[in-house]
Amino acid sequence: MSASSIRKPSSGPPVARTQALVVSKPIPDPGDLLRQLPTSDALCWMRGSDGFVAWGEYARLHVRGPDRFRDAARWWRELTDGLQIDDQVGVPGSGPVAFASFTFDDGPSESVVIVPRVVIGRRDGAAWLTTYDAAEMPSPTPVEPPLNIRYSDGHVSSAHYESAVTEAIARIEGGELEKVVLARDLLATATSPVDARAMLHPLSRVYPSCWTFAVDGLVGSTPELLVRRTGDHIVSRVLAGTSSRSADVVVDAQHAAELLASDKDREEHELAVRSVAEALAPFCSDLVVPRAPEVVRLANVQHLQTDVTGRLANGESALDLAAALHPTAAVCGTPTQRARQTIRELEAMDRGRYAGPVGWLDARGDGAFGIALRCAQIDAEDARNLQMFAGCGIVRGSEPVAELHESQTKLLTMQQALTP
Repeated sequence: MSASSIRKPSSGPPVARTQALVVSKPIPDPGDLLRQLPTSDALCWMRGSDGFVAWGEYARLHVRGPDRFRDAARWWRELTDGLQIDDQVGVPGSGPVAFASFTFDDGPSESVVIVPRVVIGRRDGAAWLTTYDAAEMPSPTPVEPPLNIRYSDGHVSSAHYESAVTEAIARIEGGELEKVVLARDLLATATSPVDARAMLHPLSRVYPSCWTFAVDGLVGSTPELLVRRTGDHIVSRVLAGTSSRSADVVVDAQHAAELLASDKDREEHELAVRSVAEALAPFCSDLVVPRAPEVVRLANVQHLQTDVTGRLANGESALDLAAALHPTAAVCGTPTQRARQTIRELEAMDRGRYAGPVGWLDARGDGAFGIALRCAQIDAEDARNLQMFAGCGIVRGSEPVAELHESQTKLLTMQQALTP
């Protein structure tokens, strides 16, 4: 059974019966959305110049356990049923919007859903403002970079990680499983509090093709779109298989060609695509799975990428689809349950909301959820502390030293965001 807790609005009866007035109205282009965030408790979902920034808190849900997705979906339906909605924009993301971040596993850590009081959105050149009960705009506070950052091993040290990868390879070669994704963490400590806004700006600038997010202190920029629902159209972007980048154009192209030709990386990618296609097939009247991946280049690495697209048959929400997809082979492994158990045994770390679905959902069921990769969690009790995460897919042919190096490359994303 899931356990959940609900934070009610600051005054009045329970959330589902407050009858708050939610107004979405067109506004002139606000420019840089991130510069609109007035406080450090930022909520964000952006890709390029489009997306949302939000702040304030109308309602919040904490939920844990195997039924966390179902409980969150029910709570959101009940909440939106009790709202008065004046939506003058009528596009995905206008009207009531919830930002959500779910745990990777169904252990003791909590998933969170937050309904902000103010949302500024932009989509395809149109911008809008959503407010609850005419919420007031707070005075902006300055964005200060963190000072004197020090790094230290987290729960999974470099030596521990190499040992875990070695054991995982032995289990794969022994036929116990086909793939497992193992993660490690890195701790960062500053002498001043870390403001999420200070990381969002460099992440959005350096990784414009990724989805930059912030939900309840979890901040990152993910290249992997778990699912996006727009009406009856859905898309899931699968990334698995990684190689490094080079400043030399010729060498960089060679790395891309080697990635496409790599049996190890192609196998890892095909397992991830297959898991997504199998999860989405029951919901779709039409599903398109490309035969071969392409290479997508990010600032520090390049990946094999496949976009799986489909048409919904029965109108499931973006959250319903995220629940059905999670965890994909890209962040867990294959077979799923065996990989999950291997992660518990070899990582010896609570991933929290790392590698779980993160994104947004509106009252129509439209929304988008990425996988919380390339991210860091700001400590809720002491904002001077962060925990960064990175993981690698382990398959037959993986090498422990190479996987450790890949994890270090991925951790650079958040290290550079802290010290742009």
